[in-house]
Amino acid sequence: MKALLLENKRKFIQYIIACFLPVIGDMGRVVVFAMIFEAIERKSMEFFQWTILAVIGLILLDAAAFIASRMMRISYMRDTLYSLRIKAFEKIMWMDYQQFHQKSRDVYLSNLINDINTFEQSFFLSLINVIFRFGIYTVCMTLLFILMWQVALAVMIASFLVLLISQLFQKRTVKLQQEVSNENERTTLNVSNTLSGLEILKLNNIEKTFLKNTQRQIDKLEGRKFGFRFFSTLQIDLNVAIGYFLFIALLIYLMTLIGTGMSYGNIAMIIQLSTLAIFPLVNMLPLINVIKSSSAIYDKIAKPEEMAEGNSKSKEFVFKKRVEVQDLHFQYDERTLFHDLDFTIEKGKKYLLKGPSGSGKSTLIKLLSGIYDQYDGKITVDGTDLRAISLKSLNNRSSYIFQDVFLFEASLKDNIALFKEIDPYRLAEAIEKSGLKEFVDSHPKGVDFQIEENGKNLSGGERQRVSIARALYKQAEVLFVDEATSSLNDELGRGIEATILNLDATVIAISHKLFAGITNRYDYVLEIKDGFINQYPIQDYYQEAS
Repeated sequence: MKALLLENKRKFIQYIIACFLPVIGDMGRVVVFAMIFEAIERKSMEFFQWTILAVIGLILLDAAAFIASRMMRISYMRDTLYSLRIKAFEKIMWMDYQQFHQKSRDVYLSNLINDINTFEQSFFLSLINVIFRFGIYTVCMTLLFILMWQVALAVMIASFLVLLISQLFQKRTVKLQQEVSNENERTTLNVSNTLSGLEILKLNNIEKTFLKNTQRQIDKLEGRKFGFRFFSTLQIDLNVAIGYFLFIALLIYLMTLIGTGMSYGNIAMIIQLSTLAIFPLVNMLPLINVIKSSSAIYDKIAKPEEMAEGNSKSKEFVFKKRVEVQDLHFQYDERTLFHDLDFTIEKGKKYLLKGPSGSGKSTLIKLLSGIYDQYDGKITVDGTDLRAISLKSLNNRSSYIFQDVFLFEASLKDNIALFKEIDPYRLAEAIEKSGLKEFVDSHPKGVDFQIEENGKNLSGGERQRVSIARALYKQAEVLFVDEATSSLNDELGRGIEATILNLDATVIAISHKLFAGITNRYDYVLEIKDGFINQYPIQDYYQEAS
């Protein structure tokens, strides 16, 4: 978090100065209060008039310091929070597939919204108060040592006692703040899941059950928040009790000095300086614990993940002959999914991946595409271990067509080129071969046709054709297809399947549908059953099916 705060050192220094500025007003009030007592003791109208002028000057100075402090702090806070949001989002964007899928998307949303809001409210509020109180404490202690070192020494001893108490509370404070963050994540996930399935809940009249579940989760969240606030307040109350005890003791001691030659003004100043040194301190140290708990939130949402040792993926993806899978053994959630798989993918061939639901078809695609790399056995591309190949290089030469195509709120051409520089010839060819030309020609804006939220102004077939156009524009060498036609009617499904099989690419496709005259154009079938795989020509599959 230190790096975040010091990204703009000049503004950070300005922020510290801004936090110190209110000290001017507090010290001015000490002087004015002492002058009032001095005027009473002297019974001098002239001195009283000077005191009135000092009050007016203090009001003007305090107002100017407040405005300057506010403006300087807001600028720094805005820039720092902006940087934090970018870092938190970058951390998510640069995660590899396995890291990203360790948590739900709603958890990341909670990190980007709830945790950053918590950081903003707790960290900056605490930081400004810590800097301000430290400034007050430093100035007051300096003046106390000049005016009466005995009082200053007593305040310093009390400071060490308060520091010790705060150290005892530190670990628990950080832990409670982390628990609040975790419950925020669970609550966001719970609400998101409930809203996603709201239609099913209403159709089956089970809203009450899920309402109770959500209520229990919200109760847990509020309970964690209450625990954190109670524990933080307990620290402050305990320290304040120590402060009051010391203040009363000092007040009694100073009252005994009246009549010994010390002026009312000096006594009033020492009392005020002692108060300003004690009470800011007892509030400052618990706030340091809050800052440390905020630091834990920062590490969670924005600190880059450490790369695993030996995780070197530097080789380029070069696929000219074959992908070979040997003795592949894979476990998922402690369940063995594959037992010693052996098969070969030849360049330019089309493979139909079959098997019952839950047999691991989608998982096998993720293994072949490098998304999962925690397996036993070998997957090699022209002799090069897949785990040594850069995922960026592999992704540049492969493409994916899923049942649920995600489309951006952008033009058709940007959805096809995925916001990369447009090559008009490649774009026209991709539109032609994907079967989108008729759609483009039927709209006045053509390739500049604006796609609405996730393609809601397109049909299912049009959405899939955009996905195919992406693969064509990308000039992908390998195409992974996962149930691209399952939600389409047979006519659209036949068209999409035919388009995929006409592509000049190696195709590995999952499909439960058989289209007469189309599906038989695959070269091979890869059939998964009971954790094993069987590879054979498509003709054998049709003979067996008949």
